[in-house]
Amino acid sequence: MANNSPFPPMDDLAVFLAVRRAGGFRVAARWLHLSPSTVSETVSRLEAGLGVPLFTRTTRSVQLTEAGRALAERIEPVMSEARAALDEAASSKGQVRGRIKLNVPGAVMVDILPPLLDGFLARHPDVQAEIMVDDRLVDITAVGCDAGIRYDEHLAQDMIAVPIGPRTQWAALAAAPGYLERRGTPRHPRDLMDHDCIRARFASGALSEWEFERDGEVLIVDPPARIVMASGGAAAMIDLAIAGHGMVHTFRNWLEPHMQSGALVPVLADWWQEFDGPKLYFSSRFMPTVLRAFIDFIAEKRGQA
Repeated sequence: MANNSPFPPMDDLAVFLAVRRAGGFRVAARWLHLSPSTVSETVSRLEAGLGVPLFTRTTRSVQLTEAGRALAERIEPVMSEARAALDEAASSKGQVRGRIKLNVPGAVMVDILPPLLDGFLARHPDVQAEIMVDDRLVDITAVGCDAGIRYDEHLAQDMIAVPIGPRTQWAALAAAPGYLERRGTPRHPRDLMDHDCIRARFASGALSEWEFERDGEVLIVDPPARIVMASGGAAAMIDLAIAGHGMVHTFRNWLEPHMQSGALVPVLADWWQEFDGPKLYFSSRFMPTVLRAFIDFIAEKRGQA
């Protein structure tokens, strides 16, 4: 049936937003399970109907025009609210239905988020979940997510944050016994400048800082890196430390099983820094039914802990 409305179909707007989030037609097509040509034709039809270009296309990139950026900023919240309303309608008989999409750092994908998702999806079999793993701080609304998880980043005033996982965590330092026998055991964080270190690099390009604290004194050390690995490679970093290639500085709960087995030895334990655990954050303007159910589930699990 022809669309005689002066307004573009909601499906066309959804495709436009997908291209904006993906930064290209091919990636958006994969997300939407459509052909790239269909996505391109949909955007062209939308541009023709509006009478303005929404994207500047080159052989290397797809960028929003000013008109496209203004349109995206206005309709993104509306589309999110529309999806929330549809989810709520589908869940009106008391059975939670719909999709939840989260933007999270790799750190919570080891032992915090997976067990929560397991229990939540088992309780609500009609819920679908999509997890975007990204260590950068992004606009969760702009990337089409219902909520995000982050550690201690500054959040906008219209965001609500609730604890998810442990309330406190520790950054720990460890090395293999054989490494310490060869190179000696550091007595102060500054001694790390004379050691081989295994460090993580964030997607932004920055190396993770090694921060230590004792009796109110905070030290940030930038030790030499013998091995640098993407921030998602924590398991491999720990394996390399166990093999004796250097010091590793990461979450204490990731290192504890290896320290208990003797494969790693704690180093500078009196300098290990304590920090707040991760938080789930989301917009205060609207809350999809599935997200509300997930928040209730988290609160229930925290009450049982």
